[in-house]
Parts: sequence; C-alpha cells; structure tokens
Amino acid sequence: MRFEILGPARVLGEDGREVEIGGPRARALLTLLALDAGRVVGAGQLVDGLYGTQPPDGVANALQSQVSRLRRSLGRGRIEFHPAGYRLTADPQDVDARRFERLAADGRQALAAGDPGRAATLLREALELWRGAPLADAPHARAATAGLEELRLAVTEDRVQADLDLGRHRELAPELRQLVAAHPLRERLRAQLMRALYGSGRQAEALTAFEEGRRILDEGLGVEPGAELAAAHLAVLRADPALGVSAAPAAARHGLRAQLTTFVGRAGELAQVGAELERARLVTLIGPGGAGKTRLALEAAERAAGDVCFVQLAPVTDGAEVPRAVLDTLDIRDPVLRSPERPAVDPAARLAAALAGRRLLLVLDNCEHVIAAAAGLADLLLAACPGLRVLATSREALGITGESILPVSPLRLPPPDAGNPLDYPAVRLFADRAAAVCHAFEVDEGNVAQVVGVCRALDGLPLAIELAAARLRTLSVADVATRLDDRFRLLTRGSRTALPRHQTLHAVVAWSWDLLDADEQRLARRLSVFTSGATPEAAERVCGLPEEVLFSLAEKSLLERVDGRYAMLDTIRAFCAERLTESDESDAVRRAHATYYLELASEADRHLRRAEQLTWLSRLDEESDELNTAIRWAGESGEVLLGLRLLACCACYWWMRGHRATSASLAADLLSRVGATPPDGLVEEYVICVLVAGWGGEPGEELHERMEDLRRLVPIDYMPVRLEFLTMLLPMYSGPPEYNEQTMELLQRLTDSMPPWSSALTHSGSAFILRHLGDTEAARAAFERGLAAFRELGERWGTTMTLTGLGDLAFQRGDYASSHALAGEALEVARELGALGDIAESLCKRADAALRMGCQDAAQADYQEAVELSRRIGSAETAAMAHCGMGEAALLRGDPHRARALLEQALAECPRGWYSVEDTRARIVAGLDEVARMVSAR
Repeated sequence: MRFEILGPARVLGEDGREVEIGGPRARALLTLLALDAGRVVGAGQLVDGLYGTQPPDGVANALQSQVSRLRRSLGRGRIEFHPAGYRLTADPQDVDARRFERLAADGRQALAAGDPGRAATLLREALELWRGAPLADAPHARAATAGLEELRLAVTEDRVQADLDLGRHRELAPELRQLVAAHPLRERLRAQLMRALYGSGRQAEALTAFEEGRRILDEGLGVEPGAELAAAHLAVLRADPALGVSAAPAAARHGLRAQLTTFVGRAGELAQVGAELERARLVTLIGPGGAGKTRLALEAAERAAGDVCFVQLAPVTDGAEVPRAVLDTLDIRDPVLRSPERPAVDPAARLAAALAGRRLLLVLDNCEHVIAAAAGLADLLLAACPGLRVLATSREALGITGESILPVSPLRLPPPDAGNPLDYPAVRLFADRAAAVCHAFEVDEGNVAQVVGVCRALDGLPLAIELAAARLRTLSVADVATRLDDRFRLLTRGSRTALPRHQTLHAVVAWSWDLLDADEQRLARRLSVFTSGATPEAAERVCGLPEEVLFSLAEKSLLERVDGRYAMLDTIRAFCAERLTESDESDAVRRAHATYYLELASEADRHLRRAEQLTWLSRLDEESDELNTAIRWAGESGEVLLGLRLLACCACYWWMRGHRATSASLAADLLSRVGATPPDGLVEEYVICVLVAGWGGEPGEELHERMEDLRRLVPIDYMPVRLEFLTMLLPMYSGPPEYNEQTMELLQRLTDSMPPWSSALTHSGSAFILRHLGDTEAARAAFERGLAAFRELGERWGTTMTLTGLGDLAFQRGDYASSHALAGEALEVARELGALGDIAESLCKRADAALRMGCQDAAQADYQEAVELSRRIGSAETAAMAHCGMGEAALLRGDPHRARALLEQALAECPRGWYSVEDTRARIVAGLDEVARMVSAR
C-alpha cells in the first residue's frame, strides 16, 4: 500500500486503486500514524492530533473505536497495538511525506556534490508529490504541518539553485518573482531572483530587487540585509562571472514548439523519462498510436537541461532522408560553393562531425515508418558523439544494444468502484479538453457515468479522448457516448494543424496498419474475433499463422501482453474487425474460433469433476469471454448444433462459478433459434440448454413449455450417456425417481457400473431420497458414502453438496451446533472452489442454524452476504433462501410486517417448476401462515 498525506489523505492499494478510508476522524488518524510509519505513536499524541485541546469524554474508547474503523479499511495487520500506543506497519518510503524528505535530502546532497542536473531531477520529483495542503485531514497537527511547509519551501529554494546552476535563468525569473512576492522576507529567494535577472541580461532589475528587499527589511524589521543577500548585491555590482554572465547564450532549443494545452496525467512517466535519460544515452518511448508518446517526449525535452533538438520524422517518406531532417532542424546548411576539391559530404557524416563536441538531447519523433534508418542514424551518432543523448518515439523499439525501452500506456481509467473519477487522468483529460470547447462543461453526478464510459470505450487513449471531447461543441456527452459504436465516423474532427494521421481516429490506426506486412495484417484482422485476447496457442490454432507473427504485432504495439494473453485495445480491434468484414474470411475465422473453444470446453469439462478442477476452472475463467463470444456467434450465424454442444460443455463451469444470468441469456438466445424439438442426436445438449435458460429466474411462457416438455423427453429415471453433468442438473429440476425397492436396487446396480463422479453423486442422490422419506439414519450413511467418494476424487463441489446434506440432517434433528459446523465446513470448501452459488447457499444454511442458536446478528450478516452474492450472479434460488431466512428472523423478533415483506419477496423469487426449491417454498408458505396467525392474534 502507498499512503499519501501531502494533501487530502489517500491510500492506494497494490493495484493502484484507492482504498476507502472512512470519515474525517479515520482520515485524521491515518494521517497521524502515516507521519510516523513504522514507529509507535503514543496514544496521547494521537488524542491531541485528533481532538486538540478539547477531547471528548471516554477519549480512550473513542480512540480505540477509530482504530477499529481504520483497521477494517486497511486490514487488521496494518495497525499494531503497543502498550505505548499504535504503529502503522508500513515502509516509511511508502508514505509520500517520508519519500519527500528522502528525495529532498538526496537532492541537497547532489547539489552540494556539484551535480545540479541530478539535484534538479530529484528535487522536482520530491515537489511533485505534493497534492495540496499537507496533513489536510489532521488540523490539530499544526507543528508537523508547519515543519513540512518549511521544508517544502527550502526544497523549492534548493531546486531553484540547481536550475540556476544549470543556466535556466530566463525560465526561473517569472517563478522567482511570484515566490518573492509570497515570501518577501526570504532573503535566499530574493538573492536567487537577483541572480536569475542578472543571468537574463536584466542587471538594472536585479539591483531594483535588492533595493526593494532592503526597504522591506528596514521598514518591517529595522534590520539590514543578511550576508547572502548583500553578497548577491555586491556580485551584481561587480558583474561577478559566478552569477552567470548576462551575455551568455541561452540553451539552444531546436524544433520545440510551445504547447497550447495543459499536460495531464503523466507526471510519473515524465519523471521516469527524465531519470532514464540520466542513466541511459538512448531511450525509446513505445506504444500504440494516440497513446501520447509525442507529447510526453515534448514535455521531457522542455524540461531537459542544455541544448535540445526535436525532429519530427512523420513527414519523412524515405529513410535516406532521416539525416537530412535532423540537419534541417538544427539549421545546419550545405556549403554554398562546391568544387571537385570539396565534394558533397554524406549527411550522416556531416551530422556526426557537427555534433561531435556538443552536449545535446536529440529527440527523434515517430520513427516507426523509417525504423531501420532511424536506428542506423542513432547508432552512428551515439558512437561518434559522446555528449549526445537520444530520445526516440516509435510504435516499436529501435532494436539497438543499450536501448532503454519505456512503454507508454493509455491513461489510467477509474475502476467501477472509484470514489472520485476525476482522480484518474483519463477522466481529467476529458474534462480539461471538454471545458476548452464548452466553457460551462463540468463533470458532475449527472454526466460522470457517461464521461467514464466514453473514456473506457476509447481505452484511455489520449488522442481519442481529445477527439471525443472536441465533439462537445455540437453534441452532448450522452450523444457522444451513444455514437461510439461507430467511433471512426464520430471522431473525425481533430486539430487542423495536426499531422494528417492525428486528425481522425481512423487515420491514427490506419497509419499503424499500413506499416504491417501481409502476414501481420492477416493475423491482426483475424485476431479481432477474440474478445479478451488470445494465448499464443489459441491465436495459432484459430488464425492459422505461426506465433512469430503474433510476437511481431506485440513488438509493433498492435497488441499488449497481459498475463500471457495478447490483446488489442478496443479501438484497434474495431479497426481490424472492419478489415476482417471486408475480407472473405470472416465466417471461416469465427467458425475456427468457435470450434477451438468447443474442443477446449469439452476437454475442460472432463476435468471439472476431478481433483484438478481448480486448475481447469482457472483456465476457463481466463477464456470465459471467448466462450460466451463463440456461443453468441454460433446462434447468430445459424450454427445451432455447434452452439448447443459448446453451451452444454460450459454448463458445469457456469454452475460452479455462479454465472447464472449471463449463461441463461446465452441459452435463451440459442433456444430461440432451435425448433420445438431437439436436433437429432443432441437431446442431452438440448435439455441442458433448456435448464440453463431456466436457472436464470422466472421463465417466460415459451421457456416454461419447453421445461415442462423435458419430463417427456427425459424420463425421471433417465441416465445421461454423453454429458455427465446432466446427472446432477436434471434431478434438480424434475426431482428424484419414485422410491421403492426396485428403484434402490436399480440405483445400486447403476452405481457399481458408473464412472466415479456419477457413482458418488448417486450415493448422495439416494441420501436425498431417503431423507425425504424420513429414513434419516440410512440417509446419513448414504451421504457419508458419497462424501468419502467425493473426497477420494478430490472433487470439491460434490464435497460441498454432501456436507450440506449432512448439515440438513443435523438441522432436522435439532442439532443446530453440528448443522452450523457442517455448513461452515461446506462454506470453506465452496470458497476454495470459488463456487459463488454454493457459497450463497452455505451462508444461508449456516445462518439458519445460527438463528436457531440465538445468534441473530451473525445470522443476519450471513443472510445479507448471501443476498448480495445472489444478486451478483443472478441466482433467484439462493436469493429466495436468504430472504426466507431473514423473514423467519423477523418472526422471531416479533415483527410480522417486516416478516411478511421478506417472505413475499422470497416467494416471488422462487423459480417456477424446479424441484430443488420446493423445500424453500414450503418454508415460505409456513412462514406466511405464521405471519397471518400473529396478525390475527393481535
């Protein structure tokens, strides 16, 4: 975690997301603890910082309460108790105030050692950590606040001194005038202003600044200027060369243009570029088109000390002209006279000769279309010119030994649970550019969701966001958001003075596309069928091209590698999808995609009910979007048979992971393209499709008719042949077979010949039948046989189910402690499996037992968590169980009105026609009868 207190208190998790801290007191406590991270802070000191001179009664309890709240936000282990107080367990360098102090000390040391360049970089990095008033949430910590403010001012003075030593007199004069106006008694600042003015050729103004300072000191304090200010005055009078000669030439800045817009959201990257240029002589910024590489390079060049040459290579069409472009930018002209004795010199050689003795930062912008020539020139110049540094921007690296590569990613986007989206640079950029074209525009509660949606749809690409913001001249944010499905048509009005390829979003991507060879273009358009990226194996199988082409696209910033998958930004994917549509291979590639994922799902399904199920569940988690995409395409394209097979193979995975709503929607859409009867040879696949469509909630009439027809298609004693998971799913809808001796003999005979998982499931199925018939001892024995079989297999879902069955038996005989323990054990296994539906059910079972044990609060917490999980996965069945339990709790509290509302809600949620919810429905009806009795008794 990172702790930021140089401004409003903020905590960032390891993923960069902001952690919710709590109210003002919790933020104040965090600020005080973070200020001394890693050390014990006394309770008295915390009380003084929290409450000042008027602490409340029972202040010790109040402090403990605030500590508890903060622990809930940060994690219990983050705040340790000590007899003397409390300690925040964090590396002090994870706190911005402590990091500021370290950078300040390092910068001051570099300045004293005669290295002003490094000092300026370190001190500027330190000052950029400040986001506002320090310790803003701890108003009573005045002494610490004053100390930080004083240190900040001293660091500012040190940074100014470093910049003066680097010869930046002209740039510093305006800033120093503001600083002197704000701090008129700071003699060091005034002496620095005099030096900046003198070094800018403004000797008279430097002397005037001294006279003004002397007057202020005399009138305000009755003292004369100190030694430092007096020495600066004497040095100006004597034209001391140590001040920086006023006639000295300013650093040359070739090709740099002042920017008309603010630079948003790249402070960290800018500091990183500066640091890399100090360490390496060749730094290359790589990234997709529109990511902001050129602007970042411009800002880095503006801040660089010494001479800079910024060369735009975009207009260069021939690699041989790259050296000439650099010569032109440096204003190095050919000799006017030529003769046989003075032949023309090769431009690259002339350039090497001209730069041999200079210290220069050379920026080569947009190298990708002349990559070989740019790489060759950079290599030649770096070898011949020791004082040269090169900063390049390109969509792929130059590929030179010693090159430092810095990827430039899109701007950071707010996560769904972000507190303030304006804390994220993508949204800030949109707000800034939108306000420039529509002065009344502000991001507020009414439009923030649409603004975030626009930024997310555009992948956080700065150029795309700027083009979208520019459309607010004529469109509302809502209009822009709704038209982004056709983004290339919408975003066509960039700056008229920008390069042609930066004036429209289509042109940005087309530039990269045109630089690809035929195989790269072929693979890029085929990869657009993948929704969330592809593994190298999947890309090669589906697209029919070797993985080397995939790696080449990644090197050229068309793909980004995340956790072993190669994915496109949505904007690039949309462009490539258009190219696929234009080709004659769209259907073939999409069919290959669906076929590959059918093979994967079929293979995975065989492993989901074995010990290795966690590995395969994780594999399917990674491919979940692709499985959904393949099923959706199969339905839309009329490949219904392929779609049914694929959906049937995914059903067990969806059930275990609780993907009820999405899978039900996919199944319902596929069924709409299937006739009233199942396709030949695919009865089991059809049955699963109907049941998956039905598990999402209350079915419509057509689906209800299909579900009723299942009883004819697959009798109650039907044993699946191809799809093992149907062995479990079918009885949940139709119920168990009728119990008699012949049935039990049949089950026993079938169990002996079944595969291991089906055999274990049949033991448990027998147990449910026996429990229903009241033979609890036989049921317990059957459950225990099933539990032993599932545990031998290492199969966690079946283990959860049988533990739940044993818990139900304990509940039924009034042994609520055992029921509670068994439900807790089932919950632990379900959490390990990640089976959200079973987690919700186990929470309900544990809550039922806790309620009977008199633990109302614990039961309520479990029910509430189950409701939230059920909503998340779209499970009406477990939502009904939870609301039923909450209604029963209300009855025990003597609140029939609340009980009725909850029980009626539960009844409405009970899926129609499913045998598995009959027990819940019976409980609800009994509860409503009890409500009626209580109301009538009053």
